[in-house]
Amino acid sequence: MASQNLANFALDGGDPREKNPNQYALDHGHESGYGQTFNIEAAQVHNDPEVMFEEYLHYAKITRAEEREYEGNLIKRKEPWSLGGIIKNRFSKGHVHEVNAVVDGNTITTTHNNISTVTDLEWRQASRATRTAAWGSIFFLITTDILGPSGAPWAFANTGYGPGVALYTVFGFMASVSGWYVWGVYMHMDSDRYPLRDFGQAFFRVYGQKMRHFINILQSLQMFMLVAVLILSLGGSVSQVSIGDNGIHGNGVCFIVCLLIIAILGMILGQIRTLQRFGWLANLSVWTTVICAFMAIGVSATEATPNYATMLGSFGGPGTPFGDTNFPNGTIQSAIPIRTFAGTPPDGFASGGTGFLGTYQGINTIIYAYGGAMLFFNLLSEMRNPWDFWKGMLCADIFIYLVYMFFGLFQYSYQGQYTYNTAIQSINTYNYQTAGNILSIVGGLIAAALYGNIGIKVIYNNVFMELLHFPALTTKRGKLIWVGMVPIYWSLAFVMAGAVPELGDISSLVGAFCIGNFTYTFPALLKIGFEIKKGAILPEEQFDEVNKKFTRMDGGMKRWWRGYKRSFFLTTFNIFYFLGALVVCGLGCYSAIEALISAFSGGSVTTSFSCKSPYAG
Repeated sequence: MASQNLANFALDGGDPREKNPNQYALDHGHESGYGQTFNIEAAQVHNDPEVMFEEYLHYAKITRAEEREYEGNLIKRKEPWSLGGIIKNRFSKGHVHEVNAVVDGNTITTTHNNISTVTDLEWRQASRATRTAAWGSIFFLITTDILGPSGAPWAFANTGYGPGVALYTVFGFMASVSGWYVWGVYMHMDSDRYPLRDFGQAFFRVYGQKMRHFINILQSLQMFMLVAVLILSLGGSVSQVSIGDNGIHGNGVCFIVCLLIIAILGMILGQIRTLQRFGWLANLSVWTTVICAFMAIGVSATEATPNYATMLGSFGGPGTPFGDTNFPNGTIQSAIPIRTFAGTPPDGFASGGTGFLGTYQGINTIIYAYGGAMLFFNLLSEMRNPWDFWKGMLCADIFIYLVYMFFGLFQYSYQGQYTYNTAIQSINTYNYQTAGNILSIVGGLIAAALYGNIGIKVIYNNVFMELLHFPALTTKRGKLIWVGMVPIYWSLAFVMAGAVPELGDISSLVGAFCIGNFTYTFPALLKIGFEIKKGAILPEEQFDEVNKKFTRMDGGMKRWWRGYKRSFFLTTFNIFYFLGALVVCGLGCYSAIEALISAFSGGSVTTSFSCKSPYAG
């Protein structure tokens, strides 16, 4: 079969066979006669500084057009909708492309008679066959990552009805804008020739190598800390269940063993390698989260009193503003009636603290409630048809916002200032509290496995593959390495969860520095650079189809200024958006640092690897 013309282009400078044999094979029909068989690994990591920004745009345009045509033909052949089909697709590996070449390990093997050549069309189809996630799976993956209604009532308790609704609405809308930016940049810069796999690669293509390393370090740190915090919190749920009602089992299971149980379960779940396989687990996680929320508000509406003991023990000790206001005699019996506020609660009624910093603890909860954009590039890179990403993102954003509003407002209305920052702990009934803990363990474990999956892939693609030349994860060797890396990653997270005192406050600092930035600051910054560089392209600057080169007419600040003028309104808006997001994240870091100082100076540091449960009496 003759090779296609779309990808028949040579690299700049020197003999391309010497510079990159695999790339030369891609450019010339993948003929194996040059001494190298083209493999998927050549398409996994593209961080060549010689590739120009405009080249990414050129090949992305080709790829998007081919996807449109292919998916259009696929729609014509689809079977009618059925419930059985929905269930079958939820557990499937994803759509299988009809190709004349298949991926066997890391090598593309042709099925036609001329076995020495794999054409460009066959390579593109085989490469896309490794992308299996559909937009329905993306909806559940985004919802699993972002949906965390447990803290919504506590956020309202620290901000009041009006500010809480306004902040959840504004930050939710801006998180959707950031997601839209990420999707737009991906669609303009990802291609079969130059796949875009994560946040770091996107920043590399716009701002260069240093920004890529900075972004990758932050994302890897955030994923790792999220896994460690979830091990700690889910281990706490296991400990609470084991202690029993009113401490009938004393200390229950040794606390560090509870953490180990969660870590081992995470190692097992972490062996799921592709996001498509995570689809049905994410489905389960979403519904356990929703059921837990409805259970909490149902019990809150029927119980006579909130869980005063938990609030007194956590926020209402002698001499604290919250304790002095709500427990005048320092006892549960002296608790004052439930109060709710339309505006910001006065000092003494916000369990997050006093003054601005106390209120900002609730605002931080709202900011981090939408923290999920850091995974969007990773999710897009595994989508069969990235054109459909907006469907999953829009449905997820609307669903998440409605859950936050309904659940947060409802439980705050019934429990007022006594709303705890983990909603299921706000209720008194032990049986329902235990059921909620178990549901939280299931949903949280799946979320932790998702974070671990993305975290390992970021490290593997950018360190092990690029620097140490490890094989791609599609190969048999790569799959075996994955099997070994998962328990190592979870073991390190377990050590972090068990060894570092006040992990919650430290993770709040990392969250302020990472989650808020990845959700608001970095997408705005990425969009600024992307629009300026895209707008700077002159009409006479065209991609030369003969020499396969793009030649710029100028460079430097002149080019950046021209690009800014051509996208003046959008870029100006994003500059203000970027600066505002920096201020918000800076305030989050300040409040987290103050909380850390207060925690360590108060002598409340927990002993590392302790067997005594912090939930025991």
